[in-house]
Amino acid sequence: MVSDEFADDEHEERPSRSARKRAAEGLQKLGVRLVALREAELAALTLPEELLAAIQEARRLRGPAIARQYQYIGRLMRDVDPEPIERALATRAGNLRPRGKMPR
Repeated sequence: MVSDEFADDEHEERPSRSARKRAAEGLQKLGVRLVALREAELAALTLPEELLAAIQEARRLRGPAIARQYQYIGRLMRDVDPEPIERALATRAGNLRPRGKMPR
């Protein structure tokens, strides 16, 4: 009976397949946001070289290849702590002001 209890505990702690897919998609979307950053903003983040190379490659690609590259970036993002990146992007978004004509 003891082995059944441990099996149940392991099963309960493991996230569901849907939860894992949502997490992977979230990391992929974060990676896509990184592709949109300027070089200087990207350099300010401390990212692994392999991830930086994948981001630069994504900027070069077009068509169906870009979707595969985004998936690859999402896979690389699993090895990176997303919190500092999300904070940096949130700070960047807070510093942006709408562009328009200056009032006279």
